[in-house]
Amino acid sequence: MISDYLPLLLFALVFVLILFGYPVAFTLGGLSVLAGVIIYDLDFFYLLSLRIYGTMHNFVLVAVPLFVFMGIMLEKSGLAESLLETMSHLFGRLKGGLAISVVIVGGMLAASTGIVGATVITMGLISLPTMLKKGYSPELATGTIASSGTLGQIIPPSVVLVLLGSVLNVSVGDLFTAALIPGILLVVMYILYIVIKAQLNPKSAPGITQEESDHFWSEGAWKRIIHAFVLPFALILLVLGSIFTGIASPTEAAAVGALGAIGLTALQKKLNFGIVKEVMRDTTFLTCMVFMILVGATSFSLVFRAMGGDKILADMITQAGLSPNMFLIVVLLVVFVAGFFIDFIEIIFIIVPVAAPIFSAMGIDLVWIGILIALNLQTSFLTPPFGFALFYLKGVAPPEIKTSQLYRGIVPFVIIQVILLIMVIVFPEIVSFLPNLNN
Repeated sequence: MISDYLPLLLFALVFVLILFGYPVAFTLGGLSVLAGVIIYDLDFFYLLSLRIYGTMHNFVLVAVPLFVFMGIMLEKSGLAESLLETMSHLFGRLKGGLAISVVIVGGMLAASTGIVGATVITMGLISLPTMLKKGYSPELATGTIASSGTLGQIIPPSVVLVLLGSVLNVSVGDLFTAALIPGILLVVMYILYIVIKAQLNPKSAPGITQEESDHFWSEGAWKRIIHAFVLPFALILLVLGSIFTGIASPTEAAAVGALGAIGLTALQKKLNFGIVKEVMRDTTFLTCMVFMILVGATSFSLVFRAMGGDKILADMITQAGLSPNMFLIVVLLVVFVAGFFIDFIEIIFIIVPVAAPIFSAMGIDLVWIGILIALNLQTSFLTPPFGFALFYLKGVAPPEIKTSQLYRGIVPFVIIQVILLIMVIVFPEIVSFLPNLNN
């Protein structure tokens, strides 16, 4: 029966229109409303209003604008610049030391902001010219900065994990706890790659001169180190510590983080009305974009399930004889390929709601699924042609940096992410260890 495949045709049509450049929120919402009116008549609008109200009543989603606000405010505070400059001198004498410092700072910024665009642009403006001037290969320099900037996708507090928690209907606190070890492992694997690369090809990753190092240590080095590290660590402790110890929910911790970011910006003497206005405007813009897509995705999910789409998919999997592991691999491959063409928010709100009920019916741990999808989504920021981290970095890179060098530079880091993804699939304990410890 052709009617049996209408939900899949609707799903395919959404993808095609998005690839043609139509706005995601209005494509999802518009097509869903048309299909819903055809199926339910005007009663669809009543059902839709109830569903949207139920989604917007989700207290967890309040964390999204708060974490976005925190990240943008910290980007304006100058904290990233202080961290990068200090760290580059601490590791500068090592072969590949500048690249290692970028990775560590990327991890720290991820744990304090979680905003990929701001992190990549900041590190690109500060570190890339320095790395190129010191003789780093353009591929290693750009690859390190772009991939380190995306660590905010997996290291909590992460907007991606908040959205995944909402869609998968699991605890965001559990997702944050479960993501900590994979996030740290990814940082360690990046550093190991840089160390090995620097040993095999020292010219691609030279250290700073003894004269530069001596100059740093002769001028109040310890005061600068303490100032650069204490402030971000205090914020990380406030936000993540309150979540992991159970003192605060992720939403409450996000509020603490937003207030802490204002305080840190004031301590840096950067807080003024202009900064506050700019941060609030950017936060409003990003939050509106996320929630408009969420409303469209809610409409799509309502219609797709009403048409029996989830049942059709489940029947197809049963008839195909796919085991839970095979279905997981298929979903991860779809997410990986989709990441080449569409944004991570779109993937979360289009693909994940379709697959989540099937994972749940198969008895698979949805927290584990959430971490796997988050790791997978991280590659969407790096994979051409639409890798947003690459666009951000290209926009602030010197004119001599070619797009082809950017693409070649991120290949090893994408491979590292895929290796970690496979490790987490094979050894689920990497994800479950900390949540089980808390329970």
